[in-house]
Amino acid sequence: MNLPRIVATFSLLAVFAAASPLAGAAENFDIDAAVKSAKTRSDHEAVANYYEDAAKEAQVKASEQQSLLEEYESKGYLYGRNAEDMKSRASAALRKYEKAAQSSSKEAAVHRQMAAQLGDSSGEPGAKAFNVANEPPRDNSLPQ
Repeated sequence: MNLPRIVATFSLLAVFAAASPLAGAAENFDIDAAVKSAKTRSDHEAVANYYEDAAKEAQVKASEQQSLLEEYESKGYLYGRNAEDMKSRASAALRKYEKAAQSSSKEAAVHRQMAAQLGDSSGEPGAKAFNVANEPPRDNSLPQ
């Protein structure tokens, strides 16, 4: 067996391992349902933690794509005709992951702010509900 076949075989094994059911254990968290049902401080903190983790993962992937892009730019001669395509793909992936990281960071900040506005999640009388649609809670003491 020659070297390209060995590399291709290990690449396929890596893809299959990444797609295994155990690899998606962190994805079992249904973020859409969590966002819609978030009412307490701890709910919003959990959602914020999820988005912060997603932002960190996107940043890691962005830095990997940045490294690849630098490799393709500095040693494009090693990749022959495919060098420009590889640069374009790495650049597009870099933008995608940076945008995802920024978006996740913003969502985390929003939910941190919501958590800060809420009272303790222990059900104390001072606890306020927060509408997930980014509307502040209504103050019933004011005329409407």
